[in-house]
Amino acid sequence: MAFKIAMFSDFICPFCYIGFEVVRQLKPEFDFELQWRGFQIHPDWPAEGIAPERAMPGAEAEARKGAWQRISEMATSVGLPMKPPSVFTNSRGALLIAEHASEAGCADAFEERVYRAYFQEGANIGEREVIVALAGEVGIDREAAISALKSAKYQMRLKNNALSANQRGVDGVPTFFIGEYALRGAQSLDTMRKVLKRASEVFGNGQS
Repeated sequence: MAFKIAMFSDFICPFCYIGFEVVRQLKPEFDFELQWRGFQIHPDWPAEGIAPERAMPGAEAEARKGAWQRISEMATSVGLPMKPPSVFTNSRGALLIAEHASEAGCADAFEERVYRAYFQEGANIGEREVIVALAGEVGIDREAAISALKSAKYQMRLKNNALSANQRGVDGVPTFFIGEYALRGAQSLDTMRKVLKRASEVFGNGQS
């Protein structure tokens, strides 16, 4: 039977994009339901964006370049082209619309589109018109997207996600929960395949 995977993640996290892609590629092999949990990691970053050197003032350019090289290698291993974002931005609007996308049944499509816009196309997903346009590309009505940005219900969901993350000891993203088992960080295809195979065996035998 299908088992559930909760994934705490944020659109501005490159490892979350890799983790999302790994799970997406393995979905045809396993019977699971992915429950996305938006978890904002940098609410202090402005929506208009901030230059990487200003967002990470203690990090030297070479250190940032080296860190991105490691990210790129991991992304390439799963066939995912990625570029450093042009700006570091605030993801709250994207997370709010993602809550609506979950209700509308297009969460996967919306999430993929937002990640691709940020990490491949250099878009500033913190800008309202950018994120509303991306929502429109996956079939979300413009007025519905704008309404989601103002929704007290979705704001409460993000707050509850953060509370749940704190209670479950989440200290970084992505973090996956399969039952009560926590898996932290983006995993290789082979590692995640082994984890999901074991989960399929456990939950398929009626254990939960």
